[in-house]
Amino acid sequence: MKIYKGLALALGALLLGGCGAMGAHHGAGGPGHGGNRATATHGLTALQSPYTPAETMNRLEAEVKKRNLAVVARIDHAAAAQRIGQTLRPTELLIFGNPQAGTPLMLCAQLTSIDLPMKALVWADSAGQTWLGYNDPQWLMHRHGQRDCAPAEQVGKALAGIAAAVVAK
Repeated sequence: MKIYKGLALALGALLLGGCGAMGAHHGAGGPGHGGNRATATHGLTALQSPYTPAETMNRLEAEVKKRNLAVVARIDHAAAAQRIGQTLRPTELLIFGNPQAGTPLMLCAQLTSIDLPMKALVWADSAGQTWLGYNDPQWLMHRHGQRDCAPAEQVGKALAGIAAAVVAK
């Protein structure tokens, strides 16, 4: 029973543990090198997606809902840019979460609340490659001065599972 509670907490934290700023600019090559291997830059974990940005975002939203996480918002930054006469490559943000996952993160470090609910970003780089990125919950803990938070590891595993399912062929 404890294992299932821990998994549920990790999954929930995954959804509620927010994503911070990307921190680094990724050019034509994106943040990774080859395959869809996950890479991390300044706390951002990014995976290459074999799908278009729209397909990747649709897959992400479906996977999040499949895992009984609440979708709070889906924000199309490129569409917003277009409304003001600007052009932005496909860039879309999904905000999602679950209090059972996020609350344990906030109990470890209350200021983590600024980064919750969890966020995932889908974007196309200048070479047309699609990426899926999210903040590493353990990095978020470090950002807020907490070095030891077991729920952050569980949430990280849950996020990694969601991301892997989204980019799987």
